[in-house]
Amino acid sequence: MPGSVTVTGIGLVSPVGATAAEVFDAVCEGRSGLARPPEGHPVHGVVDVAAFAPAIDPASVLPGPESRVVDRSIVMALRAAGDALADAGLRVGHDVDPYRVAVVVSGVGGLSTLADQVLRRAERGRFGVSPYMLPGTLPNMGAARIAIAFGVRGYTSSIGTACAAGAQSVGEGLRILRAGEADVVLAGCAEAPLFPAFADAFGNARALARGWADPTAASRPFDRRRNGLVLGEGAGVLVLERAAHAAARGARRHADVLGWGATNDAYHPTTPRPDGAGAAHCMRMAVRDAGLGLGDIGYVNAHGTSTRAGDAAELAALRDVYGAHPPPLSSTKGVTGHMLGVSGVVEAAVGIEALRHGLLPPTHNLDDPDPAGDVDHIRKQARAVAVDAVLSNSFGFGGHNVSLVLGHPASAG
Repeated sequence: MPGSVTVTGIGLVSPVGATAAEVFDAVCEGRSGLARPPEGHPVHGVVDVAAFAPAIDPASVLPGPESRVVDRSIVMALRAAGDALADAGLRVGHDVDPYRVAVVVSGVGGLSTLADQVLRRAERGRFGVSPYMLPGTLPNMGAARIAIAFGVRGYTSSIGTACAAGAQSVGEGLRILRAGEADVVLAGCAEAPLFPAFADAFGNARALARGWADPTAASRPFDRRRNGLVLGEGAGVLVLERAAHAAARGARRHADVLGWGATNDAYHPTTPRPDGAGAAHCMRMAVRDAGLGLGDIGYVNAHGTSTRAGDAAELAALRDVYGAHPPPLSSTKGVTGHMLGVSGVVEAAVGIEALRHGLLPPTHNLDDPDPAGDVDHIRKQARAVAVDAVLSNSFGFGGHNVSLVLGHPASAG
């Protein structure tokens, strides 16, 4: 039976940093990644505020003509994967058999590039469509491109569970390693949703934050004045490894993935169950899978998107699990915005840093906690508390709930 599963590499592309340390510092100190869309950006005049990741030259991660028609999500996925492998000090084919490496990297796919190609066809006819459109846009191509770029020959897949996809990819990586089907898994997500049609869909659903004179104040999870989420973009990849394999090659271990849970609300395509029952069951599953008790969780990194229905349902779920005294909790989305499925990976990285530093990050813009949220919110400033285990929640359209439990590295087994 394979032993513990550990995180040996972290690669991030985000509005607030390119490493776990940078993102954690930004969240703790309140350095916001929220901004007005600049003139010339596709969502300028479409949304009030968004969270933009740095530009990446496609030619820096893809060869020749392939870099000309490839979605930004794939470019960011490749950058995050390369950074994660570098952080892990791992070379596929040298430190690990290529057939013993898996990739589970998810996301909605290259929708903006697809939309552009549809427009080109309408304007120019069939020969206006690039032959590189399919490998530049399909949802599996983040994972496939990573496999091609780094020589991975094992199990390769992507998961389509909306905003839960990144966390579920990590959970699937844990499952693969526990089953002994691989020694290493690259798990994560990449999302590039900042284009007009996608943003308009959220806007017309009245899900986006609006009307804020200061764009950095627009995302305010659990705050009484919240009026919607802030769309963000980015990518995150974790190198998961059997602890024994990591120890054999002398790798540094950031943290262990102790357990996970996944459920479905079976309630509504976009609205969470108000009572939080599905999310509550998911949290219990994750803690049980980790071999822990509920009291062992010292901090909850909440999904906390800054929507009224979502925040309220998550707090209801926490009360279902813990009664009147849930663990301290916060949401990172006050500074990062909501990067859809990527959020779960970035927030797992934040949880890892919280374990490492004994410091729990605050929810920024939480000035007046919702009366329905009478819990131990960490706000205003980080809280110095050493904890042994962190619970990280991710929920998505379709009723998907995923929870991860992270802990300090245990002895390799």
